[in-house]
Amino acid sequence: MEFACSHVVCNWRPESVTSGAGQNLTNLSWETSSTSSRPRSVCEHDYDNRISVLPKTEPQLLPPPLPPRQSLPQAPMPPPLPPRGLEAKGETRIKANVNVLSVNVGHLVDISKANAIHCTRSPLYCSKCKAAMSSLSNLQNKQNETVWSCEFCGQENKLTNMDPGIRHFSRQTLPGRDVLHLTEDIDKDYINLEDMLVVFCVDISGSMSVTFEVTAGNSMRSPTYVSRLQSVQDALQRALSSLFQTSPRRRVALVTFNDEVTVYGDGTGVPLTLRDWSLVDFDYLKDQGEKYSTPHCILESIHPLTQKIKEMREHGATALGPAALVSIAMASRYTGSKVIICTDGQANIGLGELEQGSLHTSTYSPYFYSQLAKEAVNNGIIVSVLTFEGTDCRLAEIGRLADLTGGRVNIVNISTIFNEIQSVLADNVMATDVTATLLSADGVYFPYEEGSTHKLVKKLGNVTEGAEITFQFAVKPESMEVFQRRDRIPFQLQLDFRTRDLQRVKRIVTEQRRVTTSSWVWAGSLNMAVLGVHCAQLCARLTMEGRVLEAQRQLKAQQDLLKDISEQRPRPKEESIYGNWISTMTMICEDLSGGSKRSSELKGLQASPSSPVQDLSDEAAKVVYQMKRARSVSARKQTEGNLEM
Repeated sequence: MEFACSHVVCNWRPESVTSGAGQNLTNLSWETSSTSSRPRSVCEHDYDNRISVLPKTEPQLLPPPLPPRQSLPQAPMPPPLPPRGLEAKGETRIKANVNVLSVNVGHLVDISKANAIHCTRSPLYCSKCKAAMSSLSNLQNKQNETVWSCEFCGQENKLTNMDPGIRHFSRQTLPGRDVLHLTEDIDKDYINLEDMLVVFCVDISGSMSVTFEVTAGNSMRSPTYVSRLQSVQDALQRALSSLFQTSPRRRVALVTFNDEVTVYGDGTGVPLTLRDWSLVDFDYLKDQGEKYSTPHCILESIHPLTQKIKEMREHGATALGPAALVSIAMASRYTGSKVIICTDGQANIGLGELEQGSLHTSTYSPYFYSQLAKEAVNNGIIVSVLTFEGTDCRLAEIGRLADLTGGRVNIVNISTIFNEIQSVLADNVMATDVTATLLSADGVYFPYEEGSTHKLVKKLGNVTEGAEITFQFAVKPESMEVFQRRDRIPFQLQLDFRTRDLQRVKRIVTEQRRVTTSSWVWAGSLNMAVLGVHCAQLCARLTMEGRVLEAQRQLKAQQDLLKDISEQRPRPKEESIYGNWISTMTMICEDLSGGSKRSSELKGLQASPSSPVQDLSDEAAKVVYQMKRARSVSARKQTEGNLEM
């Protein structure tokens, strides 16, 4: 876990609370100021919620430093405070919450590189909050029982000394701060990690015949044109050759769609054609996909598959929804499989229709793609969606397939499609069925998340290499005085997942952070990478949920904070990257809020919370989906050497 601030700033409050305006984002009921008649404690004082931006001071204005007093013991120093008298010159009120932590999930689920303690025993949990016992826990022996007072919720857990595990902890040490709990129940006796399926789901509708000039003509020859389908055919043949060289035991299947869906599989069997009524029957399509066998690996099927790709011809409508359903059903037989969808138009026939005037457009389509994504997540499948530039595919809708499964969303052209397919093929599933549980001390809550407790549970599904998630936390106002008296606050991350070889693993990481009782935080000490990634992920998520105004408030606060940090500790490369993220998201939110308002005025209605998402162009949707899976520059350098969104 990596924190944005070295200390927990316990006096931060949402802007809507400190200003007394706006809607309460966490559904908590609190007072903005203390009005009780109890006497003020000696340590109680008002907090001004500012960070220090120290101006450059002339050296001659400062008195010479005093020599250290040798007789006094050296005590741990609190965060640096601004010099007296300079507060008004460089003060800035915190609108952005700096209580943010980042988790590199892709690294933590890779148990082959884990430095954690390996343990075959099950962890011991608090009976109330389900926090796991760790080296931070405090055990007390009382007669014939051991009492563990949970450091997260205060619950007293009485454990008998007859428990062998408890005797072990009493004699030696408690579990470490980073422990891998391994189980021996594996679903199969032998797992071939290369035995996975890649399904190319290709649009061959009439619009794929649109051509582009690739070579200019002259007096000696005519210009050369290439259609979208021809560029896909070339990219797929090159991808097959690459897989043949690097992963010869991997299975590859082909599915095409226009006004019907044709399943070629590995190209060695009889194709399956689905049309008419079958395109609107969810269960039938799913059953046909699960039954269709792909027995041969690319080493054996490259020639028939290449021939099927060469024979593809464009015509007809776009049955994207049924084709995606069949492809995911085929891939469900192999954990860690991938489905790569290449399309250039809106789904306009069968399940998941998106064109205006469709009977399913307003209600059924978003539900359909979300349901399909959940099917893929449950079976450990990654779905990626590639569309062509200059088209309108309603990427905000079909992009849900990639967003929820850990896949990629991108817009390509005839010259970049092969590189993007290669990037998708390089994204390996590190773990499936991943659930992250984050706990902190009672009195902490997580803004912008459901509930208001000190425990947050998130289902992540599939996790690929380098995946990074961020969390924001804060202290409830009614708990602020108690936290100001504390020295440290504990945090625990519990990752429950299944590896590629189907082994169930739980990794538990426990840390603690000091609490600052100062109302000042030096801007230069903040971690720009953690704050930048969190801002991108949170604002993209809020935008896709239709909460555009909240996203705009976050962007403005982070923009101001980024400026303060850069003044204290300039980092041009990171400033450029994270600043561009914020600027891009700001423009998208401004367009959405302005467009939604104008549309509402024309209709004489108030804008619904979810309406802005419907206004997202494909280009904007691509950016938002990529922001949701943003990761820091340092994390990216570990794998590819440059930045990814």
